[in-house]
Amino acid sequence: MLLVDLVSTSAAVAATRSRRTKTEALSALLRRAKPDEVPVVTAYLAGSLTQRRTGVGHRSLRTLPDPATAPTLEVLDVDRRLEEVSAVAGAGSQQRRTRLVEELFALATAEEQRHLAALMTGELRQGALEGVLLDAIAHASGRPVDSVRRAAMLGGGLSRVATAALAGDEADLAAFRLEPGRAVLPMLASSAPDVRAAVTKAAPDGELVAVDTKLDGIRIQVHKVDGTVTVFTRSLDDITSRVPEVVEAVESLEADPLVLDGEAIALDEGGRPRPFQETGSRTAQRGDAEELRRAVPLTPQFFDALLIGEQDQLDEPGHVRTARLDALAPEHLRIPRRVTDDPEVAAAFFDEAVAAGHEGVVVKSLAAPYAAGRRGTGWVKVKPVHTLDLVVLAVEWGSGRRTGWLSNLHLGARDPSTPSGFVMLGKTFKGMTDEMLAWQTERFLGLETHREGHVVHVRPEQVVEIAIDGLQASTRYPGGVALRFARVVRHRDDKPASEADTIDSVLALRT
Repeated sequence: MLLVDLVSTSAAVAATRSRRTKTEALSALLRRAKPDEVPVVTAYLAGSLTQRRTGVGHRSLRTLPDPATAPTLEVLDVDRRLEEVSAVAGAGSQQRRTRLVEELFALATAEEQRHLAALMTGELRQGALEGVLLDAIAHASGRPVDSVRRAAMLGGGLSRVATAALAGDEADLAAFRLEPGRAVLPMLASSAPDVRAAVTKAAPDGELVAVDTKLDGIRIQVHKVDGTVTVFTRSLDDITSRVPEVVEAVESLEADPLVLDGEAIALDEGGRPRPFQETGSRTAQRGDAEELRRAVPLTPQFFDALLIGEQDQLDEPGHVRTARLDALAPEHLRIPRRVTDDPEVAAAFFDEAVAAGHEGVVVKSLAAPYAAGRRGTGWVKVKPVHTLDLVVLAVEWGSGRRTGWLSNLHLGARDPSTPSGFVMLGKTFKGMTDEMLAWQTERFLGLETHREGHVVHVRPEQVVEIAIDGLQASTRYPGGVALRFARVVRHRDDKPASEADTIDSVLALRT
């Protein structure tokens, strides 16, 4: 397959707001790909390379050779050449890497050069988000979309799943299972403005719900296989060596293999949560784990069991999974929970959790399976104030006391219907300490793409948790609403932009 075919499809996808049109365009291209081309084509359509890193950044691509006059590059040739680039190491590596990149770009047309540069720097914005691409894989292969989605969620990766769907059969997709030791995408919670709304959302027919305390810690997914414990974050990073308390706690549990979902949090001597920054800093540091442990001890608490022994529990209802967790783990390793069908009882438990210093609660359907990687009505979170996880699109240089620091954040929600994938909702500089201002100045200069006067535009990668008092209609911002009294709660380094709130979830707060 020629690269120009992929580039043309990408442009067509970026030019339309119709999910159906996007799906059909992507599906048509996938059907044309040969079996050995499918992994690369899928990765490129998803906006990523097959290589983990190439060592090529923005600076290396500022000056490019004259473009080719006709398209001749094939997708597999591009991948092979980038593999050579990524393998360069040792003395003279910079010069050799530069030469290889120049040779590649000399074979590309101007349109192909622009596409390759965006792909290599992670800036490809084509509106082909993972959900659309999964639909396209299902459409191209004739496989059930639920089967394709489940395979992707269980750690197969888009390229592997596309290969299985397009070149294999239903059994190949079914072969993607929960494997202890390989992290899976965590189940996510939607939001509700209050506890009563959350209970109605999770159990519309008045069924019993579980009301879990929402800790202000970091999400952990813990695997035990043959006695070896591995701890992953919500972004699937391995932090095992940094959290010996979590490892020891799970080693003490009898089941093996084992996969648990929970939180790790730093508590004070009275059992109240310490500031999130302390938990986040502790789990991010790579120093002497025992020394860090003495300074900021962590407490693991679990709320779900994905696997106990050889028993995969993903499809079991919530009440079955939690009953098995209760039988396995002692109370101090389980997140506090109340089971009820009474919204008033749930609201009282919410008040207790907030009074104890926690974030709020998560109301959970007792009938819902564990939907890895999905955000639906099975789990619904409630916090004392409205908070949104938004993406920074640009930053303004500060004035007065903030002169010399990047200060005012341009905030956006995810919007799959737009070419960029984001829609702006407002700005804020409130809630920032001097330490936060210093940190974000360094961070955003590292993400800079270009400037317009005092505004520094950045790659949409940094997620920020924003507290708001509500929304108001606005014609000033493309989203049609503006954030009321927005202030920064924290920078969410543990959360990728792909998991930020969507414009639909933001607008849902109006009801």
